[in-house]
Amino acid sequence: MFAKQLTVFIENRSGRLSEVLNVLKANNVNILSLSLADTTEFGLLRLIVNDPALGKEKLTENGFSSLLSDVSVIKISHKSGSLQELLDVIDKNGVNIEYMYGLSIDGEQAYVVLKASDITKIDEILTANGVETVSGEALANL
Repeated sequence: MFAKQLTVFIENRSGRLSEVLNVLKANNVNILSLSLADTTEFGLLRLIVNDPALGKEKLTENGFSSLLSDVSVIKISHKSGSLQELLDVIDKNGVNIEYMYGLSIDGEQAYVVLKASDITKIDEILTANGVETVSGEALANL
């Protein structure tokens, strides 16, 4: 089960992040999670939002370069070592994790957004090991 992640390429300059967020706000696109990584000149803003297609459409209309990609959103328990247990399962199956970041929805459960080198294989591994994933549609309804 996958969710769509919205990635926005933004110049690394003052006010540019606010411009992206204003476009999303003006179009009622709610941010559930975000990660911002920078290089010297550009940033990668990765977002999980309630309506990724609308977010991409409105950002494109406003001159922002963006893309949608499949990611896994994984539910893990709020206890010490639960993330390491998940990573052990993934490592044993030889899948590379390209990046991950946290997502908090309800304060009781922990979630991580994970981008793997083989999205289909990671889904199979997670399902086979009883790891709960959350779809984009389910995220939008939380």
